[in-house]
Amino acid sequence: MKKSKKGIDKKVGTPPETLIYTGDKREEFEITITDYNATEYKRIKVKDVDECASFKDSSTVTWIDVVGLHRVDAVEKIGKIYNLHPLVLEDILNIHQRAKIEYFEDYIFIVLKMLTYDDKSHEIESEQISMVLGDSFVFTFRERTLDIFDPIRERIENNRGAIRKKGADYLLHALIDIIVDNYYVILEKLGEEIESLESEVVTNPSHDTVQAIHKFKSNLINMRRSAWPLREILSQLSKGDSHLLKEAPIYFRDVYDHTIQAIDTVEMFRDMSSSLLDIYLSSISNKTNEIMKVLTIIATIFIPLTLIAGIYGMNFKYMPELGWKYGYPLVLAVMLVIGIGMVVYFKRKKWM
Repeated sequence: MKKSKKGIDKKVGTPPETLIYTGDKREEFEITITDYNATEYKRIKVKDVDECASFKDSSTVTWIDVVGLHRVDAVEKIGKIYNLHPLVLEDILNIHQRAKIEYFEDYIFIVLKMLTYDDKSHEIESEQISMVLGDSFVFTFRERTLDIFDPIRERIENNRGAIRKKGADYLLHALIDIIVDNYYVILEKLGEEIESLESEVVTNPSHDTVQAIHKFKSNLINMRRSAWPLREILSQLSKGDSHLLKEAPIYFRDVYDHTIQAIDTVEMFRDMSSSLLDIYLSSISNKTNEIMKVLTIIATIFIPLTLIAGIYGMNFKYMPELGWKYGYPLVLAVMLVIGIGMVVYFKRKKWM
């Protein structure tokens, strides 16, 4: 999994509540505000953080999507407007967090990993998504622009489903649900990859096959590292232990079930990848055995022939066959009969 570690050393030795961006992505800073209820809808893109303040106490549901965590000043200003704890802002800017959930009096803070699959490198890429759920708003903080949330925006804009009739907690469910759904897209591609590896291991194993298996196992380990904490988050959200979770707990239980299924699939793929290495070693061993078998048969056939050639190559003066007119062709004929006879015998024994 591609995961940058640049900037993490900046946190070493700093006091708590120190706001430092630990990533390296520097995309253009952008805030997309989606505000809606059952009858009204508005979506705007802003550059000035102050424009978010007017939506703080709105009676409608407001989704504020912040892209560009390198703008530490903007994230800090959003925190002051919405009274977010400095430790929460610190965790938002530290992109190497483990997935987690934290409850505060007026909001819930969630960190999770969004995964994407690179078809060219066959690697899973990870991006940290930080979410803040308030009474009537949801914040999403991320490093770069991705289209994974576009289906949610289309549902809101076109008033499809129940999302416009529900509250902010349902919006949070929709955002997490689409992240989990994307896990299944990755698992489908991993399933195709492991089928290809199985065929390659059996028919034509090579050193590249071993490298591909190790990369596959690395992808599974990192995917498991993202999915397991998410299961814990969804388990807590499904219990509805906060006044901010009004209608969505039952929906979170459904996403929780999907996460468990994804984890089970990951575990199955891990077992399959481990067995692939065993199959690879067996295939290489069988291939080596076949080669040694052929070489042994050839050597065995030539042992008696070499013995005969060695005897008549000694050139003693009184060897009677050396003066015989038909000695040379007879020896060749005997050697030929021995060779053919041994080949026939080996075939009857099914050794070749």
